[in-house]
Amino acid sequence: MIKPETLGFLTELAENNNREWFALNKERYETAKADVLSFVEELIPILADAAPEYPMETQAKKCLMRIYRDVRFSKNKDPYKNNYGISFKRKGDRGAEYYLHLQPGKSFFAAGFWMPEAADLKNIREEIDYNTSEFLEVIGHKDFSGMFELSREDTLKNAPKGYEITHPHIDLLKLKSYIASFPIKDEELFKPSIINHLKKAFSGVYPFVQFLRRAVVQ
Repeated sequence: MIKPETLGFLTELAENNNREWFALNKERYETAKADVLSFVEELIPILADAAPEYPMETQAKKCLMRIYRDVRFSKNKDPYKNNYGISFKRKGDRGAEYYLHLQPGKSFFAAGFWMPEAADLKNIREEIDYNTSEFLEVIGHKDFSGMFELSREDTLKNAPKGYEITHPHIDLLKLKSYIASFPIKDEELFKPSIINHLKKAFSGVYPFVQFLRRAVVQ
């Protein structure tokens, strides 16, 4: 579980996103970071149990994304992120990953492919088209549908090339990202039960991730 103080630090960081404040609170940052890393260390063997191909020996520090923002090409010059991003991604997975986002009031867990490259996106659409019943079974299974929603944020206005707008599942084929996610309330993160909740999530979303990986590994 996560300590309330960790999200408290992120709340204050969002309100004081500058190098001077961060330097004065560096010790709090290190404490919060250690708390997140400890949480990740608990989750790695649980994910490895749900997804046998995920390396049990993965180091927590390899999963935790940097809190420092790259502001070179951004109008927003805030030097720090106001969240902790945790990417459980195998080397060579070409985009497929499990992702945990920790941010006060905006935490969530997600899995799948975010904005895959054109060739991978084409393959995913073909796999869904050729094996529609299997995909519908995967996203309709109670272990998936009981927790996750398929993101509809990244979608084409028109039918993708090679498909008719009258296709019975054009809504799935128009997607530009294939992401399943669910929100997590702050108070859920503070309870030991969050471990079992995420254990169910890893298992419930595993067939979805496997379907997508199979599509791109031709």
